[in-house]
Amino acid sequence: MKLVLASSSPFRKALLDKLGLQFTTDSPDIDETPLPDESIETMVKRLSEAKARALIENHPESLIIGSDQSAVLNDKVLHKPGTYEVAFEQLKAASGQSITFYTGLCLLNSSTGKAETICEPYIVKFRDLSESEIENYLKKEQPYNCAGSFKSEALGISLFESMRGTDPNTLIGLPLIQLCRMLKENGLPVI
Repeated sequence: MKLVLASSSPFRKALLDKLGLQFTTDSPDIDETPLPDESIETMVKRLSEAKARALIENHPESLIIGSDQSAVLNDKVLHKPGTYEVAFEQLKAASGQSITFYTGLCLLNSSTGKAETICEPYIVKFRDLSESEIENYLKKEQPYNCAGSFKSEALGISLFESMRGTDPNTLIGLPLIQLCRMLKENGLPVI
């Protein structure tokens, strides 16, 4: 079976490349609006599966990987900041606090329509950050397309006090440990 990553994210593509498997990418076009009273966990699972299912017609007889991520700080969902000002405020609010990232992962067999979908949390504790540290970080990294306003795979690691979770890849957007298990169970072992 062919392997398809339902994403245009260069970060997810780079993570999947680490497994050494041949795959293609295709960007799904779905409505990512949260449903009323939907929990973050439910939302990322729903959107992960929706992304995978959106590609069924274009990729028959494939294993399609869908993923979605959202971050929460003090019960408030963090979106991609888009601007320096919003990123500064996000990092200022995160100073000395913990952010929980919820990453949904779906592996869909387009031949059978069967999907397994999970949500994996990952917690990042920030150091107490000075305004000059935040300014310097944003000028160097410009993480305006990243939820939470940082890139842990780059200079963002300098903002943290600790990280907690079962798979560090989850923080970047694709839980590889769980994905390896899912692929093996679907007849496509990584090794």
